[in-house]
Amino acid sequence: MIETRYATAPDSVETATMAELRTRYVADELFVPGEIRGIYTHEDRMVIAGAIPGEGTLALPAWDVIGTPTHLERRELGVINLGTGGVVIADGNEFRLGRLDGLYVGRGSEVSFSGPDACFYLVSTVADVTYPSGVFSRDTVAPLLIGEGSDASARALYRYVWNGGHRSCQLQLGVTVVADGSVWNTMPPHLHDRRTEVYLYTGLEPSARVVHLMGRPGQTRHVMIRDRQAVISPAWSIHAGAGTTPYAFVWAMAGENADYGDLSPVAMEAL
Repeated sequence: MIETRYATAPDSVETATMAELRTRYVADELFVPGEIRGIYTHEDRMVIAGAIPGEGTLALPAWDVIGTPTHLERRELGVINLGTGGVVIADGNEFRLGRLDGLYVGRGSEVSFSGPDACFYLVSTVADVTYPSGVFSRDTVAPLLIGEGSDASARALYRYVWNGGHRSCQLQLGVTVVADGSVWNTMPPHLHDRRTEVYLYTGLEPSARVVHLMGRPGQTRHVMIRDRQAVISPAWSIHAGAGTTPYAFVWAMAGENADYGDLSPVAMEAL
């Protein structure tokens, strides 16, 4: 099952109802046991999806909207395990992923998923170059420590797929873990004029929420996000959030380039 969402203009956000904001930008129900569910967004033609294999095995679908015989014929794939004990099989090779471990799979591969306690978050992007697969353990990847406890923004940034690490055509992928006592995942926020970014929130207690900010600077809106929900951020939208309890989030980007530092900071007074 996959849903298609079309690109949107920034003006439409200013007058949108909360229901319209969620319909356009929030991925509410990606994770269903025994299924792979996805969203195809025309914002840089990213696909985000959730896969919970349970006791069986799930194969990466070649949905009609992609228009190719296999999902990765002209795409590359990033995988993050939000659960535990997951196995990804790519072209006959097994990759075992613990919680918040990551995997990159290059263009042209056949992929399937298994693990009764696994919960895989998937991101695929258009690719015209093939790079080798790579697996990333949160226990061995050195995090970049950013933010300050005094600003309630201390966090550990794990970069898995980016131009300073494992190569890709378009995809950038990683995990950020917000430190205990901090709430902000970034503040001040920023824009990616040449890329789309998607945040997937994880590690939230059932009653907890993240207040996610989006929209153009000076005309921001918010949406309330629970565990394992994602928010699509077009190039014109800021993306920042504050949680009511500790949490982590998966960030994924695609667009004009793979330059991790290609962003435009937004000053606090511009908000």
